[in-house]
Amino acid sequence: MARQSAAVSVSGTAGLRTISPIRCLLITLLTLFIIVGIIILIFWLAVRPVPIAYSVEDARIHGYNLTTAGELNASFELSLLADNRNRHVSIYYDSFAVAVWYDDQMLAFAEPPPFHQRRRNETRLNVTATAAGMPLLGSVAEGMKHDRTAGVVAVEVRVRARIRFKVGAAKTKHYTLRAFCSPVVVRFSPQPPPAFQRTYCDVDV
Repeated sequence: MARQSAAVSVSGTAGLRTISPIRCLLITLLTLFIIVGIIILIFWLAVRPVPIAYSVEDARIHGYNLTTAGELNASFELSLLADNRNRHVSIYYDSFAVAVWYDDQMLAFAEPPPFHQRRRNETRLNVTATAAGMPLLGSVAEGMKHDRTAGVVAVEVRVRARIRFKVGAAKTKHYTLRAFCSPVVVRFSPQPPPAFQRTYCDVDV
């Protein structure tokens, strides 16, 4: 009887299995990953984020003067349209900068004040980027002289902004928004301005 009881005890002990700490950790991480994925999916389905769109609606040059020393004085009057098509997301623009480029050189710069863009909102931004005694590269100066004679100049407008998204009461961390708008064909102010050709921008966040 004692021998039979001992055999049963050994058999019961052999049936137990232990889970290693590494396997337990992997299971926990996998579970957390699945939970986070489900939360992100639910958030996306509820919010359905839509990319931000930018365009240049109008552009003109005033006070143009290119000195014999190759220094540019001019004001670029730009009308930008920021389109937030999201139904549940508003945008905080904590900093906003606009630059006008010609070839590989920046001509003018402006920093409009911060603003908040509501949901499903088109915001028109009237910006004046100023060049005050801006020394130009030789090739840029020659190109600008040729364009002045032609009456039009093609430039690139670049936007750089530090933004946060707001969904309900929650705000995200800061992101950098960049918009590249080219070519923006600008007429010099002495000529009667025809209808401006809208320029759509490539936007990256």
